Amino acid sequence: MTLRYLLMMIVVGFGSSILSGHLHPYGNPWQTKQQSAEPLLQDGSMPADARAVLVKKCADCHSEAARAPFYASLAPGSWLIERDIVKARARMNLSRWQELSPERREVLGEEIVEQAKTGRMPPVQYRLLHWSASLSAQDVHALAALQIGGQGAETSSTVQAGDAAARGKLVFERRCSGCHAMDANREGPRLRDVYGRKAGTVAGFEYSAGLVHSGLTWTPTTLDQWLTDPDAMVPVNKMSFETPKAADRKDLIAYLQQTAESK
Repeated sequence: MTLRYLLMMIVVGFGSSILSGHLHPYGNPWQTKQQSAEPLLQDGSMPADARAVLVKKCADCHSEAARAPFYASLAPGSWLIERDIVKARARMNLSRWQELSPERREVLGEEIVEQAKTGRMPPVQYRLLHWSASLSAQDVHALAALQIGGQGAETSSTVQAGDAAARGKLVFERRCSGCHAMDANREGPRLRDVYGRKAGTVAGFEYSAGLVHSGLTWTPTTLDQWLTDPDAMVPVNKMSFETPKAADRKDLIAYLQQTAESK
């Protein structure tokens, strides 16, 4: 292979990569006008230290202030970057935080803390290229304020009225509806008849292999264990959120049982 031929192949490959970078198979996050990160979360609803960490470490994917690095125009890497940003914004868009209900902010706040403590966020592939995005112990401590701050202070009184299933419906709407619906598959499978159902069996939903082969049936005991710590029950699963309060789990299971029996 001559040097001239090698150089020609490099030029052709580079040109093809640039041209393919104009394709957006997973969506185009850059079509939204780029915002500045500075105004993010400035309404006073979030502790200052937690805000600083989110803006510095998370806004590049989880907001409309995402910055496009030079390699974001080179396919196929650009496609992976765009996929991650589109998915991240769908999960939590810090640019729209003020538009969320207090209940939804509480749920996301708890999820942020859980993801930070377990080291799931930022993802490994992002940290490989952005070493500074790794969360320090001090960062995790700052984010922990999202769990104990005032964002969801009214929640405990909100779910006191009604029977267990009625309270469980409120828990579902507050903690689960971001990923699940009763009658349709979303980021999680439909939950209408999850009570008494064999795990990993909803048609049309792509489960983790661990859950499909778990042999579990969703009973009060297994549901309680799953909601307490999914990873401890089924390692390598797609459930990234826990329900830490035993009372909430009990009410939620009562609601799921009621919806299954009402079919």
